[in-house]
Amino acid sequence: MTRLIVLTILLALTGLTPAAAQSPGPLRIEITEGVIEPLPFASPQFVAETPGAEAIAAQITRVVSADLTNTGLFREIPQGAYISGITSFQSPVQYSDWKAINAQALITGAVSLQGNQVIVKFRLFDVFAESQMGDGLQFVASQDSWRRMSHKVADAVYSRITGEGAYFDSRVVFVSQTGPKDDRRTRLAIMDYDGANLEYLTDSNAIVLAPRFSPDGNRVLYTSYETGSPRIHVLDVDTVQRRVLENEAGAMSVGAAFSPDGQRVIYSLARGGNSDLYELNVATGQTRQLTSAPSIETSPSMSPDGRFIVFESDRSGTQQLYVMPASGGEATRISSGAGRYAAPVWSPRGDMIAFVKQNNGRFHIGVMRTDGSEERLLTASFLDESPSWSPNGRVIMFTRESQGASGAPSLYSVDISGRNLRRVPIDGAASDPAWSPLLQ
Repeated sequence: MTRLIVLTILLALTGLTPAAAQSPGPLRIEITEGVIEPLPFASPQFVAETPGAEAIAAQITRVVSADLTNTGLFREIPQGAYISGITSFQSPVQYSDWKAINAQALITGAVSLQGNQVIVKFRLFDVFAESQMGDGLQFVASQDSWRRMSHKVADAVYSRITGEGAYFDSRVVFVSQTGPKDDRRTRLAIMDYDGANLEYLTDSNAIVLAPRFSPDGNRVLYTSYETGSPRIHVLDVDTVQRRVLENEAGAMSVGAAFSPDGQRVIYSLARGGNSDLYELNVATGQTRQLTSAPSIETSPSMSPDGRFIVFESDRSGTQQLYVMPASGGEATRISSGAGRYAAPVWSPRGDMIAFVKQNNGRFHIGVMRTDGSEERLLTASFLDESPSWSPNGRVIMFTRESQGASGAPSLYSVDISGRNLRRVPIDGAASDPAWSPLLQ
C-alpha cells in the first residue's frame, strides 16, 4: 500500500493579469479555452539514497516529468540548462540558479531501497518565493510499483497547480487488433494511461468490443461473439475470470455500461429488428425494460449521480442523442446541430457529455452540456469514435482510424478545450478505449 503525506503548494506563476499576479492567495493555472503558456519547471534526477537505487531514481524522474509535460500545461526545462544540481535531498536550494533559467517550480526527490521495497520522497519549491511549500510526499511500495509512485507524485503536482482532480494513476482497457483490415483478430488488453505495462486479458478467438470499467475499476464489461452472437460478458481484472452476464436466447445484447453504484448494468438488447434499452441487476440477474419504441436505442451511459441516462436513438429519423430518467420514461432530445450523433458518454464530473458526430463526410469527437447547449467539436478526421473520459473529466481518449486499404485504428487523447491532441504510444492497432477510475 502507498502512503500519502499531504502537500500544500503555492506557486508564483507568470503570464497572469496584474490583478492576479498581486493576489495574496494561492495561484493556479486557470484552464480555459484561451491559449495557455506552459508552466516551466525543473525536475533534477531524484537522489539515490541507498546503493543500487540510481536506476530506479532515474526512471521515476523521467515518468514524473513526462506526465506533467504531456498535459500541455507544463514545460520541462532541459537538464543541460541547469546551473546547479541537487546532490542531497536535504541540500539547500540555490534559488538564484533556478531563477536564472526561469524555472518557476522545482521538483526534488529521493529514492531508497529496503529489501523489495522502494521509498520515494518528494518536495516542491516555489522558486520565486524562495520557499519550500508543505512537507512533501512519501510513498512506500514494492519495487515493481515504481511507476505507480511516479504517477502519484505527478498527480499531486498537477492537482495542486491546476485545481483539477488527478488522472495519471489510472489504467485503460481497450481492444487490441492484429491482422489485415478485412480479417482483424481482436482481444482485450489493459495498460497504464500512458501506454506502459500492457497486458492481454482475453485471447483472440472471438470478436470483442466496447469494454467499460466498473466504478471500482475491478471489473470490465464488454461484448463478445464467443458464443456466436453478441453477448455481454463481465471480466475480473485481477483473476481474468469472465462470465456471460446476459444470455437471452434469440436476442443480441451490446453496448453495456455500469451504473455508478456498480450494482446494475444498462445495455441495448435487439430482437426482431428492434433495439431497446434494458437494466440488469448484477446480483440477481433480473432485467427491466427501460425503453419501448419502434426505433433503435443504443449506447447508454448513466450520469454520475445515477439519475439520468443518455443514449443514441434514430426515433427522429436520424441518429441523435436523448436523455431520460434512469428509471425509464419520457426522453428529451439534446442534440440539435447538423449531422448525426452517436456514442454519448457522461463525464465523471456530471457536467458534460462527450459524443461522436458525423457531418459532411467527417467524424468529430465533441462535448456538450447535459442539456445539449455549448456544443464544441474537439477533433476532425476520416474516422474518430469511441470517446472515453479520464477520471478527472479533463481529457478524452478515443479511436482514430486512418484511411486506405492499409488504414488501422490507433488511440488518441485530447483536452476538452480541444488542445493537446496526442497519439497514445502503443504498438499495433487499437480501438475502443475505456478509462478506469483512479487506482486505489
